[in-house]
Amino acid sequence: MDAGIRKGIVNDAIAVGVATGVYGISFGAISVASGLNVWQTCALSLLMFTGASQYALVGVVGAGGAPMTGAAAALLLGTRNALYGLKLAPMLGWRGWRRLGAAHLTIDESTAMSVLRPTHDQARLGFLSTGLSVFVLWNAATLFGAVLGDRMGDPRVWGLDAAVGGAFLALLWPRLSTKTNRIAGVLGAALALSLVQFTPAGVPVLAAATVAIGMGLLTRSETDPTEIPDEEHLP
Repeated sequence: MDAGIRKGIVNDAIAVGVATGVYGISFGAISVASGLNVWQTCALSLLMFTGASQYALVGVVGAGGAPMTGAAAALLLGTRNALYGLKLAPMLGWRGWRRLGAAHLTIDESTAMSVLRPTHDQARLGFLSTGLSVFVLWNAATLFGAVLGDRMGDPRVWGLDAAVGGAFLALLWPRLSTKTNRIAGVLGAALALSLVQFTPAGVPVLAAATVAIGMGLLTRSETDPTEIPDEEHLP
């Protein structure tokens, strides 16, 4: 792989890690305010490591709900990572402990930074550098937010929530270069937004995923120029 391409991928991964990981400050503060202690908060980021599911769990607990109810909401929202795994497993081609480690780093950002790449080597580098960047910064920020707690004020006033959405939109944008992908994106977003107010956390995301699956089945005979070419074989 060309050194310039490698450097560009790593730089992009670090930028995504900063934009996403820093928002862990908000999670740390909210988790402690919801009744978890610092160690429990940090354990969630280390072991669960999927931000939306973590917010779902502490949101339910903070609202007075049962921990098992919060865990169920977190599990439902986290099932999207299993769908990511179906795409990533053959693309990355790792086995054994490497696949186990990759499963823990399978999140929105690492997936997006992989599927956009034209070769398997670039996909692997994008996945690993982004996953590790977000993991390290998210956990460091979680500890920071948990320790500072209420002294931080409302993290949303810093615009961090918008930064995360903006970063993910930037990752998604290159995949919208075809008409089919644009239609899938618009329909999926519309369906998710229509369900947000009426369904439990996680359901809108899964519903939107069914749109992508349906579009994929309807257009399976078409070639997506954003996909890794079939002739690019795994070593």
